[in-house]
Amino acid sequence: MKIFACGLVALLFFLGFQSAYSVGAAEVDGRSSRQTLLLGQEVYQANCAVCHGVAGDGNGPAASMFAIRPRDFRPGIFKFRSTASGTLPTDDDLLRTVTRGVRWTAMIGRFDLPEYARRAVIQYIKTFSSRFTKERPGKAMTVPSPAKTANLVAQGKMLYDQLGCASCHGKTGQGNGPSAQGLKDDWGWPIWPSDLTWRPLKRGSDIRETYLTLMTGISGTPMPSYARSLDSQQAWALVYYLESLVPADHRPNPNQPLGEEHCGWMVVRMGGMMGGGMMGPGRMGRFR
Repeated sequence: MKIFACGLVALLFFLGFQSAYSVGAAEVDGRSSRQTLLLGQEVYQANCAVCHGVAGDGNGPAASMFAIRPRDFRPGIFKFRSTASGTLPTDDDLLRTVTRGVRWTAMIGRFDLPEYARRAVIQYIKTFSSRFTKERPGKAMTVPSPAKTANLVAQGKMLYDQLGCASCHGKTGQGNGPSAQGLKDDWGWPIWPSDLTWRPLKRGSDIRETYLTLMTGISGTPMPSYARSLDSQQAWALVYYLESLVPADHRPNPNQPLGEEHCGWMVVRMGGMMGGGMMGPGRMGRFR
């Protein structure tokens, strides 16, 4: 019942605001860099600051509600990228996270915001870290897609054992390995290995996203990149083996809120009830 209620709230929110963004998308092409940043700042303050903080430090008023803490943007470390470990993400990487969210966390996908507003807020978020003024984003990795075969799955199982994946994720991939307890991220917050027997993973259910996770790592966490350990064929073998661990009843409806996602939608809904404050219609209308 709780999941249904969260889904209904999300649907009503989307339908309620969809018409407000039906115009204005073409305006972004004519905006100056300053105008884009001003728009991005407004979008950020209305939608993001409640969790990520006004200063982008991950300490917004709602941050303490969540077991998985909001990102601190200041170091310029982003978990989900198509670029090599240690490099900055591309704008499209950031757009993907803003649009689709991070599954199982309160970072919900903001598909309800028009693309020009999402792209503007990305530019503003980049101002929190000096890395974006000193470095260029890494090159996006290409993702081949070999056909799944029984031999690849068997090779993937062997690689899972050889690479020591079970130490964190467990022998059967349930996130209960002997090293799982006491893990922390680069900010000192507790972190837990993913239960690989469920889909979606945090990047989603697309197997290409799993491939990218293996080859780029998850920056700021104990999950390393295996780009120097695996060639493309081996990485796909591991991807296909991980897919084999997922039973049919561990693939819920893609629209079903999972983990802390219901908390994220609750924050959005509460903001929507605040009128001209965070997420209020009066404020959001200025993005038109």
